[in-house]
Amino acid sequence: MSFRSGFVAVVGRPNVGKSSLVNRLIGAKAAIISSRPQTTRKRIRAILTTACFQAVFVDTPGVHRARNKLDEYMLDEIYYGIRDVDMVVFLVEAPAGYGSGDQFIFEKVQEADRPAILAVNKIDRIKPDKLQRILDDFQRQTGLPPLAVSAETGQGLDNLKEKIYQQLPEGPQFYPEDMYTDQLERDLIEELVREQIFQLLYEEIPYGTAVQLEEMKEREEQDLYYLRTNIFVEHSSHKAIIIGKNGSMLKKIGSRARKEIERMLGRKVYLDLWVKVRKNWRKDEKWLKRLGYKGQQ
Repeated sequence: MSFRSGFVAVVGRPNVGKSSLVNRLIGAKAAIISSRPQTTRKRIRAILTTACFQAVFVDTPGVHRARNKLDEYMLDEIYYGIRDVDMVVFLVEAPAGYGSGDQFIFEKVQEADRPAILAVNKIDRIKPDKLQRILDDFQRQTGLPPLAVSAETGQGLDNLKEKIYQQLPEGPQFYPEDMYTDQLERDLIEELVREQIFQLLYEEIPYGTAVQLEEMKEREEQDLYYLRTNIFVEHSSHKAIIIGKNGSMLKKIGSRARKEIERMLGRKVYLDLWVKVRKNWRKDEKWLKRLGYKGQQ
């Protein structure tokens, strides 16, 4: 059996479960998740290595209408993510059925002319007697044989891995076996803080926040990492909400993020969070670049 390898874009509408699927496939947390759409902003590379193949999954933001420079950046991440890979997993969700958003993404997949797998997620939320009808509809709409999967329970993921192996080209192993993402530690730390903002806050507030790690220093005498991290918001009212009464919300964000960061680093950390106002940062190209949203060439 020849070894195969390649890059696999995972694309779909917001909140269909792309990040959850990728994390489940690799057995580690490479991408943050929340119940809110458009949590993912950047392309995230997550690595699955088996005895016979290595798949580098490219988790992309969900397709949505652009309202500012950040949205434009996220859409670029999707389109470049499809173009620069060996194959695509087109993810849809069983409960919602096939809609215009799915069709728009499918047309982009067809334009990229890459091998594609249609994966139908969240089948654990569908009664068994209704599932086949839903799968048949997805196949009629796309012409692709659907794979029924659940990122929540793991159902169908072995079949998905086998289909990915079959469509990957022969090639070398790109990354070491124990590597599950190519993200820098600072990027992972920023994302884990942002994840808690998405999980704990509502309405527009999470979408108007950005996180930047300003300082990461090892304090040997205390046997921990000191992390000074800024949370940027667009409005003073949002700053007050993130801080909360007597700092309660900021403490909650920090406590939950710290546990995730410590799990990732395998070390104790002191997470020092600061909330700062930067008006209209999502519309400012210079600030987007400063915050790591650099765009494509």
